[in-house]
Amino acid sequence: MQPDSPFFPAAACLQFQIELGNTWANVSALRFLLEIKPPEPGTLLVLPEMWATGFSYAETGRFAEETPAMLRAMVELAAQYNILLAGSLTNQKAKASLPANTLYLVGPQGVLGQVDKQYLFAHWQEDLHYQPGRGSYPIETPMGWVGGIVCYDLRFPELARELAFAGCRLLMISAQWPLSRLSHWQNLVRARAIENQVFVVAANSCGQTGKMLLAGHSMVVAPDGSVLAEAGEKPGIVSASLDLQMQTELRRSFCPPGERPWRYRTADKVCSLEQLLPRLAAIRNQGSRIAFTNGCFDLLHAGHVNYLEEARRTADCLVLGLNSDSSVRLQNKGEGRPVNTELDRARVLSTLSCVDFVVFFDDPTPLKLITAIMPEVLVKGADWPEEQIAGAAEVKAGGGEVRRIALTPGRSTTNLIKTIQNQVTP
Repeated sequence: MQPDSPFFPAAACLQFQIELGNTWANVSALRFLLEIKPPEPGTLLVLPEMWATGFSYAETGRFAEETPAMLRAMVELAAQYNILLAGSLTNQKAKASLPANTLYLVGPQGVLGQVDKQYLFAHWQEDLHYQPGRGSYPIETPMGWVGGIVCYDLRFPELARELAFAGCRLLMISAQWPLSRLSHWQNLVRARAIENQVFVVAANSCGQTGKMLLAGHSMVVAPDGSVLAEAGEKPGIVSASLDLQMQTELRRSFCPPGERPWRYRTADKVCSLEQLLPRLAAIRNQGSRIAFTNGCFDLLHAGHVNYLEEARRTADCLVLGLNSDSSVRLQNKGEGRPVNTELDRARVLSTLSCVDFVVFFDDPTPLKLITAIMPEVLVKGADWPEEQIAGAAEVKAGGGEVRRIALTPGRSTTNLIKTIQNQVTP
């Protein structure tokens, strides 16, 4: 994402004293505060955790039933003020015995995305009444990718890290954080911003909810950790302008190429070209470079691993174009090839930390993949002359480079197959 790319002009937090179980009183409080201080159009506004209900474990069923109406109220307010609005609500999923604590992000047209709270606060028995989420994923908005976490999740830095690695430039936090641990809240919010060089918009509730005193002190924090806006302990809205160029320059200064590992879950690494392209766009938005290589990788061996590790070192992210079974057969590698199916080969390759994505191609060469991805670095074995490398001319014409990597002597799938055949031949 370049400095002139679309981005939120401002971010804001709205904090208030949540009236336990009284949804419409809480909606009224939300509307009142918005009328007093209307946000700038285009603002991303974050609400506290369980903003409409608070926590009453005996009433989670009723809270979940009221969530659709609360979401409609959020969408109406987003449309009225032309903003994006985020906050957590009870979410009873189909076939699930327990609800989730879900952070919703809505716009004037409806729900843009949602993420579930990953870590439940067992000290308050939240784990007995809610189910944990199974992964945090970026949410796409018209103004870029954003991530979201809920309250106790703030204490687990890997969640924010994964969202930043996935291309999020802003992190939303919806919380009910107690007054007794105010210093933890302030320090952790700033730490998540500094670690990942992201804007953090952290909304907390205030006053007393049930027996708990909440800290307030909702914050908007810059990627360098400076506090752009901070509320006190009373209800209100705090907002701050967001400088995307400052973030871009900060990342260029502190994160030179090669220092950003990309940790997509194994299950997410194998994907179609259509799934891959927006992920690569998010990675490039952080100023990182993409490398591409290809091959059959039938019967994975040490030579393959050495090659892929070297390929990954050429850039910040490695895409592996994998010959499909039909494409392997076009290579005239011999009868019975591939030994392993494309799905089996992709599964094994996806477990390698040096491989970020695996995408299949059916043609004899990956030229179509390469021209669609347009990697900054095209990698191939040193046994290939550059003029014979598919996509080399196109990548160089687009400002990229071609890197040829020496192969490990004596390591090949063909040799492995011959060794196995000799051992089993009577």
